[in-house]
Amino acid sequence: MRRRTLLAAGAALAVGGCGSRRSGPTDLRIMVPNAPGSGYDLTARTVAQALDAAGLVRDPEVFNLPGASGTVGLQRLVYERGNGDLLMLMGLGVVGAQLTERARATLGQTTPVARLIEEPALVVVPRPAPYRSFADLVAAWRADPGAMVAGGGSSPAGPDHLALMLTAKGVGIAPSRVRYASFDGGGDLLAAVFRGEVAFGVSGLGETADQVRSGQLRVLAVTSPARVPGVAAPTLREAGADVVFTNWRGLVAPPGLAAPPATRCGARSSAYTARARGKTAFPATAGPTPTSSATPLANSWRPRPPG
Repeated sequence: MRRRTLLAAGAALAVGGCGSRRSGPTDLRIMVPNAPGSGYDLTARTVAQALDAAGLVRDPEVFNLPGASGTVGLQRLVYERGNGDLLMLMGLGVVGAQLTERARATLGQTTPVARLIEEPALVVVPRPAPYRSFADLVAAWRADPGAMVAGGGSSPAGPDHLALMLTAKGVGIAPSRVRYASFDGGGDLLAAVFRGEVAFGVSGLGETADQVRSGQLRVLAVTSPARVPGVAAPTLREAGADVVFTNWRGLVAPPGLAAPPATRCGARSSAYTARARGKTAFPATAGPTPTSSATPLANSWRPRPPG
C-alpha cells in the first residue's frame, strides 16, 4: 500500500486533471518505449497500479512500443500531438538515444510532466560465476579487458552504458578498451547474463531485484553513494572506485497540449504531497513545475532532492 500511495502522489501531477481531457475514469494510456521486463516497463506498470488504486484513473492501459533504443516510441509520441490521454515513460536512456540514434523526434518537442524516481545500478554476475567480489572481477578485467564482455540494458550513452564506462575508468581501464554488449532492456540483459553471453552485467536495481532476492544473481557492487538496504554489496567507492551514478525515470506527454500538465494542478498537488509525507519517511515533493521530484517506487528507490 505504501508503494502505491507514494507513486500516486507523484503520478497525480501527470493525470489528476493535469493534461487528461477528463478527470477520474479515463482511457489514459502509458507507452513504454522498450520491451516488457525493462525498467521502464516495470515503472510504468507500477504507476498504472498506483493510479488505479488511488482512484485517480480507472485501469490505465500500459503498452510497449520498442525499437531504436526508445526513439520509435518517442516518434510515436510526437505524432500524437494534442493527445492528452497519452503518456510515455522515459528517462536517461531516451535522453542518450535521441542523440546516438540521430532521432528526428526529440524530447524537446514533448510536454514534460513529472520526474518520478531515481535508482542506482548494480554490477551483477550469475551465482555460479567465479567472481566472489568486485575485486575478483576487476582483477580479471584489468588482466585482459578485451576478453571480457560486459552487458547492459541500454544503448550506448544510456544509463547502463554510462555506469559501466564510469566504472571502468574508476578502476583504471580505458573506456575504449571495454567490450560492451547492448540489450533492449533489463529483461533481455538478464537472459544474456544467465546464458553466459556476458561476463557480467550492469543494470538497475528495479530490474534485478527479484533475481537478487532469489539468489540467482550475485551483486558485486552498487553505484549509489551509500549501501542499498537488502543488498549485500559494497558501494563502488567502498570497493576502490571513486564512482557514484544514478539513473532516473519520468513521464512526458505529446506536444501541443493547451498547457503543461503540471501547470494546471498546483493546488491539488500539495494535497497529494501532504498525503505522501504522512505515509513515509522519504520527503515527497510535488508542485506546479514542468518537472518534479516524486517518491520512490520501492524502499530502495530514493527520491531525488528538489532543485
